[in-house]
Amino acid sequence: MGLSRSVLFLMLLAPWANSFAAPLDEPLKPLPDIPKQDPKRVELGRRLFQDPRLSVNNTLSCASCHQLDKNGADSRALSLGFDGQPVAVNTPTVLNASLNFRQFWDGRVETLEEQTSGVITSPHEMGSDWNTVVQRIADDSGYRQSFSAAYPDAVTQANIQNALTSYERTLLTPGSRFDQYLLGNTEILTLDEKYGYQRFKDYGCIACHQGVNIGGNMYQKFGVFGDYIADRGNPTVADQGRFNVTGDENDRAVFKVPSLRNVALTAPYFHDGSAPTLERAVDVMFQYQLGRMPSEEDKALIIEFLKTLTGHWEGQS
Repeated sequence: MGLSRSVLFLMLLAPWANSFAAPLDEPLKPLPDIPKQDPKRVELGRRLFQDPRLSVNNTLSCASCHQLDKNGADSRALSLGFDGQPVAVNTPTVLNASLNFRQFWDGRVETLEEQTSGVITSPHEMGSDWNTVVQRIADDSGYRQSFSAAYPDAVTQANIQNALTSYERTLLTPGSRFDQYLLGNTEILTLDEKYGYQRFKDYGCIACHQGVNIGGNMYQKFGVFGDYIADRGNPTVADQGRFNVTGDENDRAVFKVPSLRNVALTAPYFHDGSAPTLERAVDVMFQYQLGRMPSEEDKALIIEFLKTLTGHWEGQS
């Protein structure tokens, strides 16, 4: 149902968008169409995404932390693992995550398939193992029938991962007002929102938040003009970022740049969830990443622009 509504929305949007002028030549690009997926596998993935049996004690599903009614993220700074304890980093949104060049804040895996395995087997998140998960799913007659219809070899680890990621690849949020602007409908943004986009470029925000996902395609040190972690206090192992993956001193406090799509709705922000509001996040970015503070007017304009990045999922804003 979710896929069909999303496809229907895009079908309605496409001819409408094409009625305007040619797409703008901008460094940011609109979201692509939702890729074609096997609907049987997508439906299996949707069910698995909601299934707490993927966790060791049957308490936690993917949707427990990636809450689709909360824009694919978690309103808490740190989600709770299967044991009720906070995990190490903030839960990033699953919406549009398939467009990121790497997965996890520290970029330790490249594919969604690797990401699903990392979460399911993490001792701090779902705490399970693949033998247990495959057995539980295979023991369910409904799942057995559905997997046999979708995959020649029925229930396997690879097929569970494929079903989950087939579903996750449909979780794109097209149709934001900014995307419509990029497609040529230049009247859809207010003058203030256009000024905000210009300020976003002029101040250099676009140097890191770029590409189709407006982020998610590069690494950057958190704290170019100051030590945010030290100023925040109580440093953790997770604050080391890419250093935990590579052991390279140059990667200390380096993280994958997050996507800004739907950013007005995915608070709290940063890998540690330490910024409770968009206004606070913008202040931190200016101080620690750009080394200067904007005027109150420019800050307000940039926030107005960021609000235009909210898209649609299943045909609804």
